Amino acid sequence: MNQLEAYIDGWRRHDIPAVLATLAEDCTVIESYGPVYRGAARVEQWMNAWFGAGGTVDGWEITSSAAAGDTLVTEWHFDCTWKGEPGAFDGSTVARLSGDRIAYLREYATTAPLYDWTGTWRD
Repeated sequence: MNQLEAYIDGWRRHDIPAVLATLAEDCTVIESYGPVYRGAARVEQWMNAWFGAGGTVDGWEITSSAAAGDTLVTEWHFDCTWKGEPGAFDGSTVARLSGDRIAYLREYATTAPLYDWTGTWRD
């Protein structure tokens, strides 16, 4: 398991220390919804706030993963509950390592369910 897979696994298990163990102290984490978390202490604050508000990671399946040098990438499907509402979306993450820790991590996510295009777009 590489550091990005371990980061995702920590979130899946709601294990804040496990997530923090994958991150450099001065990391930058950019969530797919826009917030930027600078430093492991800010990531810890975010996770405590998110789980404390009742957020749950109900599933985070890695569908593909690759590495090249100090860069790790994954594609994934994410299921969660936020404010009592279930949600799901597909996305990808790009991470760069500094030594054996994640120094930079950025998530990208879809805004709508995927579908096969057949000549017309969905409304």
